Amino acid sequence: MTVTPPSPSRWGLTFPLDGIPLGAQRALVESLPDLGFTDLWSMETAGADAFTPLALASVWAPTLNLGTAIVPVHTRGPALLAMQAAALAEAAPGRFALGLGSSSPVIVQDWNAVPFEQPFQRSRDVLRFLRAAFTGQPVTEEYETFAVRRFRLDRVPAQVPPVLLAALRSGMLRLAGREADGVILNWLSPDDVRTARAEFDAAAGPDHGKDVVARVFVCPTEDAEYARALGRRLIAAYLTVPAYAEFHHWLGRGNALKPLWENWAAGERKAAAASVPDEVVDDLIVHGPAERVRERLHEYVANGVTVPVPALLPVPEQGANALAAAIKAVSPA
Repeated sequence: MTVTPPSPSRWGLTFPLDGIPLGAQRALVESLPDLGFTDLWSMETAGADAFTPLALASVWAPTLNLGTAIVPVHTRGPALLAMQAAALAEAAPGRFALGLGSSSPVIVQDWNAVPFEQPFQRSRDVLRFLRAAFTGQPVTEEYETFAVRRFRLDRVPAQVPPVLLAALRSGMLRLAGREADGVILNWLSPDDVRTARAEFDAAAGPDHGKDVVARVFVCPTEDAEYARALGRRLIAAYLTVPAYAEFHHWLGRGNALKPLWENWAAGERKAAAASVPDEVVDDLIVHGPAERVRERLHEYVANGVTVPVPALLPVPEQGANALAAAIKAVSPA
């Protein structure tokens, strides 16, 4: 019998859940601490923004830690980003962490009409600006990717929020290690965590104590065919984004994913998804019965994740009971 190691001190859930109106999720959020959850982490693509759901959760469950994973560094002006982060940090003292990332050309440029330029430099500059802004002192600075003149944050939270950086390959991982308060990982297997942590830890230094947050896609069902079909569609949608494609080249999946990228480039979307091997799906999507799901999530922890954040995918079953079972399956119990 496999023995599950003890839970880490933090365990998150991606919020809000899909398919349920945001205002109807209060009871669900209120129940999470009793299931062992300590954190809620939002995301920002084309649904809810990253801050509003956390503002609600800060009142609904006043013991939960809150984090954004992630807010794109291009889509808000530096001052607005500082103000939004400071407001949530003031509303939830000591419980909020700001997670930033470069996002993607589709989200930044195609959807938000902002040029997707110099993502590494922009991420670095936003980190440095926020450090300055959170002191409450006036900021006038010429950064490489933007300039700020005479900005002073009027409402400085008593507890300044930690700022984490989403990172994939060496450059961002080392930037996160040097200048951020932690790193946010995404779309990787438990074994891949060791590769990412080696780069992050090398820059952060020994005994750094910084958080390593990982969003993990989870489909808690025993229907492996269903889970793999869903996983293939997700992988085809995400890992064809250039940054993620390079990430998985770096991790050593270039040969396994070559047919995906070739078919996608040729406009053959169905063939692209169908070409993703089972072993890649099983590496990147956690699925199976509840016991297996928990074991797999604990593998991420064993390899260096300090805050696992499951992101629930739809399961074949429908209804409130199925949702409750899915949430329990990704709990640390």
